[in-house]
Amino acid sequence: MSGMADVRGTAPSVIDKSDRPGRLGMLLALAGLLVAAVGGIAFLSSEQAQPLLLAVLALLAMAGVFFLFALAVGAVRLGGTSARNDLTKAVADGSPDGILVVEDSARILYANERYLALSGANGLSDLRPPERLFSGGPDVSEAVYRLAQATRDGRSTAEEMRLSPALDGGRDFGWYRVRVRPLATGAARSGAIWSVADVTHERERQENVFQELQHAIDYLDHAPAGFFSVSPEGDVVYMNATLAAWLDHDLAKVGPGGLKLADIMPASVVAMLTRMDGRPGEARTETLDLDLARRGGQSLPVRLHHRIAFGQDGRPGSSRTLVLNRSAGENAGGEGQRAAEVRFARFFNSTPLAIATLDAQSRILRSNPSFLRLFGAPSRTGASGPPSVLDYVSPADRPRFEEAARAAASGQAETTPLDTALTVEGGRQARLWLAPVEKSDAGEDGEAVILYGLDTTEQRQLEQQFAQAQKMQAVGQLAGGVAHDFNNVLQAIIGYSDLLLAAHRPTDPSFQDIMQIKQNANRAASLVRQLLAFSRRQTLRPEVVRLGDAVSDLSLLLKRLLGERVQLDLRQGRDLWPVKADVNQLEQVVINLAVNARDAMPDGGTVTITTANVEAAEAKRLDLADLPPADYVRVAVGDTGTGIPPDVLDKIFEPFFTTKELGKGTGLGLSTVFGIVKQSGGFIYVDSAVGAGTTFSIYLPRHEPEAEAAPEPAPAVIGTGTTPVAAAASPPAEKPAAKPRAADHTGQGTILLVEDEDAVRAVNSRALAARGYTVLEAASGFEAIEIIEERGSSVDLVVSDVMMPEMDGPTLLGELRKRHPDIRFVFVSGYAEDAFEKHLPEGEAFSFLPKPFTLKQLVETVKTAIAR
Repeated sequence: MSGMADVRGTAPSVIDKSDRPGRLGMLLALAGLLVAAVGGIAFLSSEQAQPLLLAVLALLAMAGVFFLFALAVGAVRLGGTSARNDLTKAVADGSPDGILVVEDSARILYANERYLALSGANGLSDLRPPERLFSGGPDVSEAVYRLAQATRDGRSTAEEMRLSPALDGGRDFGWYRVRVRPLATGAARSGAIWSVADVTHERERQENVFQELQHAIDYLDHAPAGFFSVSPEGDVVYMNATLAAWLDHDLAKVGPGGLKLADIMPASVVAMLTRMDGRPGEARTETLDLDLARRGGQSLPVRLHHRIAFGQDGRPGSSRTLVLNRSAGENAGGEGQRAAEVRFARFFNSTPLAIATLDAQSRILRSNPSFLRLFGAPSRTGASGPPSVLDYVSPADRPRFEEAARAAASGQAETTPLDTALTVEGGRQARLWLAPVEKSDAGEDGEAVILYGLDTTEQRQLEQQFAQAQKMQAVGQLAGGVAHDFNNVLQAIIGYSDLLLAAHRPTDPSFQDIMQIKQNANRAASLVRQLLAFSRRQTLRPEVVRLGDAVSDLSLLLKRLLGERVQLDLRQGRDLWPVKADVNQLEQVVINLAVNARDAMPDGGTVTITTANVEAAEAKRLDLADLPPADYVRVAVGDTGTGIPPDVLDKIFEPFFTTKELGKGTGLGLSTVFGIVKQSGGFIYVDSAVGAGTTFSIYLPRHEPEAEAAPEPAPAVIGTGTTPVAAAASPPAEKPAAKPRAADHTGQGTILLVEDEDAVRAVNSRALAARGYTVLEAASGFEAIEIIEERGSSVDLVVSDVMMPEMDGPTLLGELRKRHPDIRFVFVSGYAEDAFEKHLPEGEAFSFLPKPFTLKQLVETVKTAIAR
């Protein structure tokens, strides 16, 4: 078919220019060529013309044979409808969408009847392509431009546009969906297929559905009841306007990432809604009376009808919750009944006391939020029914609980409270009471027992801490008392050993035996010092210490102590604050911890020593027991050893407690560490896991230099009790000596020796008398005062024990100061000087000598004190 076809009346039904038109010029040229050939042959002779005529006939015969073969194989088709793909053409011609095919973006090849109707064209001359057919506002122009650009780029695309008026002219507007896709028509030519569909009715149906949906949402939003939906993750995915107005929340915040369930109700109630369990495919509904939280913090009493559907895998879907306002004035039943129910719901859900109702088999039927918190939010139901409270009671206490539950279920009004541990995460403790439910009040679900529970976890922890503190204090007092008495015994042993050594030459056979006695007495004195350190009564020499420098100085010694199989990892913090402590005792603490860490790693490992500053804010975040917020310097000693079992962890600081074999430890190492740290004003904590290692962390208070006055230069042996006397100051040498002189320990003067232990007083008196001093002895403070009164002021020095019966040393000093203000004093004691210094007037001058001491130390102290 070429040109117009299938004319109906005066307008064509289809325009089809897809067939190629014949070329008349070529036909005339071919005819002229044949005529010329025939004419030329006519002018030749028959002999000459015969071969040429045969050649022309042969060519025509060959052309005819080739045409027949082409016609047989379909390469050449005869004109007429029978030579076309009538099925494809029929589909295109009868399509409800307008179809237009163009070539090279200009030449129209085909337009079906629907497109002619949409464009209002009567023929090819007035047929408009889509670029000119669709015109209107900016939205239409932009859509047409995008379609035209797609035809040029060879892309497929579609646009929907609204025309006003519609193309048919009978409507005010129309919606049209226009598609374009590329069509390749040859190597040098390309085309596009346009389709135009009138989708006005489809859009009207969509708008009607949308309007109906808007009406439904509007009905739900302004319903007289609230409604919300919560996802399994706790997001409020929908809330109607009524509930939003009640709670004073913005609906724009509702949705993923917006409001949470915890924003509209107390956190304790959230577990009641999120812990519902159900069978696969089941939909469960629960009715709850509780308070919702308004944005300003006020409460809104409501009744919830909470429904959750569970999938086939048992997972809960989003909830559907109806909310009834139970505030005063709302029509929710009788006002008195409503108010009573609201009050009960608030009491029930807000009380810190855990409450639940149980059936005769101790299964949990109803519970309040406090019960869920205490028992770790047990599931409200499950595939096998409500859970049993017995699953959360310690196995050791279950028989007692079952007995109490049976008694309550039988109607006994009074049952003994049960203190038990709960098998929940965190190891909570609780005190439980069980009360019967009156048969007339029992519901259809078989309520038999009311359970009341009180969380006693913190109380138990405080009781344990207090008991541990009391035990440590009692042990410390005992250790201090034993150490004091033992010091007097050691003082006598060491003193008499010194006297014997002074009376025997080194070549004497007894000399070595006496030395052994003194060495063992010194070892015993070392144990006594450890006991005093634990009881915090040892003598400390505090000074400002740079902790980083002190630990660095210890590194070489620690490496030798740890051995080759244990590595030392030293991690020093930068710009460490100063602390005030006894540097020698602090080094002893680090050494003891490092040696313990080495012993915990028999197969080798790593000891890590870390130092760092801890600011007050960080100390508060650590939330360690008894650690007040302040600035600290932390030193931590950790190992990769075997760890400490939990049953041993609470006893490690007790004196004489050790896990080592007999003879390999006294059990005083950690107790000494504990005492030194506490006496220095610090805190020590241990973190250990079996098989993972142990870390001891020590927190020492930051020293503020500006808080102290600059110290005045003074002799080391004299002061206000801040510096114990160890040895006499050596006089400055005037010139170098080839051989050092022996110290001159002789002296003169009258000394009053006050000591309640006869053996100690006797040996000290002999030592001082042997050096040239006149020694007066007193067994008590009252006796010392009598001697002073008899002799007047002729006593040059009083050497007094601190702890004595009837009158202690500080009291004696106070009494003597009233009579003789200038009298000089030397205190001797096994306790630290700060243990008695607080009982002296501020600024009181005295010297101090810690027990046990050698006779040489005693003589040096006396001579220095008198010389002052």
